[in-house]
Amino acid sequence: MSLLIRAKSDGTLRTLMNVGTLFDRVKSSETIWFIDEDQLVVNLKKVEQELKWPDIDESWKSLTAGITQLLTGISVHIVGDSTDINEAVAKEIAEGIGYLPVCTSELLESATQKSVDTWAASEGVDSVAEAECVVLESLSSHVRTVVATLGGKQGAASRFDKWQYLHSGFTVWLSVSEAGDEASAKEEARRSVSTVSVAYAKADVVVKLGGWDPEYTRAVAQGCLVALKQLTLADKKLAGKKSLYIRLGCRGDWPNIEPPGWDPQSDAPPTNI
Repeated sequence: MSLLIRAKSDGTLRTLMNVGTLFDRVKSSETIWFIDEDQLVVNLKKVEQELKWPDIDESWKSLTAGITQLLTGISVHIVGDSTDINEAVAKEIAEGIGYLPVCTSELLESATQKSVDTWAASEGVDSVAEAECVVLESLSSHVRTVVATLGGKQGAASRFDKWQYLHSGFTVWLSVSEAGDEASAKEEARRSVSTVSVAYAKADVVVKLGGWDPEYTRAVAQGCLVALKQLTLADKKLAGKKSLYIRLGCRGDWPNIEPPGWDPQSDAPPTNI
């Protein structure tokens, strides 16, 4: 996942190339480099041959350009305890990858002509969560959107029985971390997705935040894209399963919804359902 090339000349070791994080993995045993007329020539063998690299490094620019080939139009849902964080990150991702940003809070407030907090105070959080679930149902057939959901108990994502339509897209859980270092945060993330006591654990990936500062919105958004890239590369059929789930009207048990003999790369309607 990284590349460092150094050359010794007249007893001095010089760094010719240093890429901390490549866009994806390469086969180190088949990496070739040489100097031709004072020019550095590098030949890399990609592990994922079909994956197009917008650039050699894993940067915001390369991720936003390259992730759409993996998402294949499937929408992204951002869930977590904070509505404000969900919306800020969703809008940053949408702008970067050219998807439509959608905030369920704005749709609900536009329909009711009152704030979500006022609604929750007068009618209860259960009423708000139920209404957001209806909004998510209407959005489930849409493609190329990044949906920011309500945070906390007001949100449908906090309820175990409200995930039917969230499964239609790739779902990212933004969770504030209590870890003191990166290794501890990764372990905390692994524990988070395996817990059965929090509905957010139904998400496809979890991104841990060491607190929150709006100035770092892009960094968090980039972390989400990295997680989604790793997810879709690890399970190349996942996007196809999401597509089928949408075609079925978000009915049936997720994720065991793939019928025998169905090719997720095909545009033909699924058979043997």
